[in-house]
Amino acid sequence: MSSGAPFSPALQRAFAHALGHLSKAEVSPVNATAGLAELRARFARPLPERGTDAAEVIDDLVRDAEGGLLGCTSGRFFGWVIGGTLPAALAADWLVSSWDQNAAIHACAPAEAVIEEVAGMWLKSLFGLPPTASFAFVTGTQMAHLTCLAAARHRLLERAGWDVEEQGLTGAPQLRVLTSSERHGSVERAIRMLGLGKRAITALPCNSSGQLEPDVLARALESAPSQPTIVVLHAGDLNIGAFDPFAELIPLAHHQGAWVHIDGAFGLWAAASPKHRHLVRGVEEADSWTNDGHKWLNTPFDCGYAFVADPDAHRSAFSHRTSYTQFVDDARDQIEWNPEWSRRGRGVPTYAALRQLGRTGVADLIDRCCAQAHALVMRVGGLPGAQVMWEPVINQGLVRFFDPQPGATDEDHDRRTDAITARITASGEAFFGGTTWRGQRCMRVSVCNWQTSTSDVDRAVAAAQRALECD
Repeated sequence: MSSGAPFSPALQRAFAHALGHLSKAEVSPVNATAGLAELRARFARPLPERGTDAAEVIDDLVRDAEGGLLGCTSGRFFGWVIGGTLPAALAADWLVSSWDQNAAIHACAPAEAVIEEVAGMWLKSLFGLPPTASFAFVTGTQMAHLTCLAAARHRLLERAGWDVEEQGLTGAPQLRVLTSSERHGSVERAIRMLGLGKRAITALPCNSSGQLEPDVLARALESAPSQPTIVVLHAGDLNIGAFDPFAELIPLAHHQGAWVHIDGAFGLWAAASPKHRHLVRGVEEADSWTNDGHKWLNTPFDCGYAFVADPDAHRSAFSHRTSYTQFVDDARDQIEWNPEWSRRGRGVPTYAALRQLGRTGVADLIDRCCAQAHALVMRVGGLPGAQVMWEPVINQGLVRFFDPQPGATDEDHDRRTDAITARITASGEAFFGGTTWRGQRCMRVSVCNWQTSTSDVDRAVAAAQRALECD
């Protein structure tokens, strides 16, 4: 009997189901069609007293999940900022599970440690970041913020004569965080988890383009010039994809001794496109950066990246050694840079995705998504009863729908916008999300799937038109 025999039936069933799911993406609804009560009724059976055949478990799992999965792999998924999955990245992720390595240190997963080394180097090259910057592969930008800001906390408090790793935060000099009103909630959560508290955050107003202006930041910095400060800037905010003017802001912050952190969850990918690279001019001068692979690189969840220009601060915030850990000379041990101890080899799908695309393929992916986002926003926004609220700078745009009743109020238009967005999504033809932007409800359009085509845009526009006409 083959040594793979115990795995073969279940893996063969999973392979068949996976191919079936992926091959139906073009015709399947992009929305979930099964409700919460129905899904609970399917899955919430009593824990069996006796085991079940592995292949049967897989078949049942797929059957019970039917209708409860979003079409994130489809080119018609435009909700949040969720990419699809490249073939090489998906296959590599399966291998990661099959290899079942704990990618915590080189000695525990030698090949995966080296793969992560190379993938980190490639990413820094694509983003134009300093070659000497350290990096970490984490679950996503949420943990990338925590990783980078922990390094910032270490360095700023050390300058103030405080060892936070040894002494904790009780009695430590108070840090402040200057950022814009358009910050993502993950920044606030990272600040909370690091023990700095929400009160440490000062939200500064943006201009009409969603950018933090130099004079606004300068006044805030000068209000407490001796206080240890972190400045959080944005490479693509969540609603309109705005980029702060890094070349002007970063020198201002550094002049006051502040640490500059870039939230580049998806927007940092603009650096990989010669056409859009101007948007991130000067970003390489910052102190830390975040990005997600499971957004625009189209790797499977979960895959995020943290980069730190000061490797000593990064390592000092996380490094831990034990008597039972085996260390290899000159090897890069991931635990020196990551908040996790036990972890999967997230570098492998990234490595595979970058190998599949190459430098020019990544640039083409960015440019295509930006072009499709622009077409989608302008065409939907041009329909009767709709309006473009933000023309995409990169892959993000906003559309609002107006209540046709005489005397309709802003609240009526808000309700209409949410209703039309829900109606489009319920059709199964396209998936969009809603957001409140400058006090108004809008339909947010985000395009970052490698498979999105002109045909997908046509179908989404037609779905929006039908939703507007069905009253």
